[in-house]
Amino acid sequence: MFAQPDTLAANTYTPDAAHALGQIAVKLPGATAVFRRLKLDFCCGGQISLSQAAAAKGLDAQAVLAQLQALRRDASQPVASDPPALIDHILTRYHAVHRDQLPELIRMADRVEAVHRNHPLVPTGLADLLETMEQELLAHMEKEETILFPMLLDGGNPFVGDPIDMMRAEHLDHGALLDQLAALTHDATAPEDACTTWRALYGGVNQLTNDLMNHIHLENNLLFAQFDAPANGQPERSL
Repeated sequence: MFAQPDTLAANTYTPDAAHALGQIAVKLPGATAVFRRLKLDFCCGGQISLSQAAAAKGLDAQAVLAQLQALRRDASQPVASDPPALIDHILTRYHAVHRDQLPELIRMADRVEAVHRNHPLVPTGLADLLETMEQELLAHMEKEETILFPMLLDGGNPFVGDPIDMMRAEHLDHGALLDQLAALTHDATAPEDACTTWRALYGGVNQLTNDLMNHIHLENNLLFAQFDAPANGQPERSL
């Protein structure tokens, strides 16, 4: 089973227009989607700086940089631990981010598996595993957003323990998938001869792993714990 996070890790890398496209793609998960949309070659042309690449395409480098800086993820939890603040944080910092990050990871995994299929360390099956994770997370988050979270925002009720138990059980399933992800990618460690896309893929896998672990931690240990039935059998906390 995956370990609980010791700290809520954040991506501290700050992109700069003088940095090479390949460097940004590897260090900033999500940057590849921006580059692909703007037709900036971060793989074969990854050694060119953002400012040079933007100029060659007639793009405003600062505008591109603003899009990239918006990708930096703040993993600090809200000051208040009350359910409305936690739920709002979970929705914006984790649910929305998972929906954004998984399609790009799946696309990159498909490409790496196809281009490097003869490499001894190619993560065969990674795209399929990520697709499974996406499907399970989407279904899980939908249940939280439409059923459980509204119940918690209303203060809970004597039956709220059942959906909480279900979500915790599904968290264990997510943890098992994270274990598979770590094994398949050697803890998101790219081989020395990996191309920029492969390295960017594993940077994104690492970010997904940290995000999902922090997400589960906030729900299990901070949000759901406030509605657990006390050991003496008294009803769950009503807020």
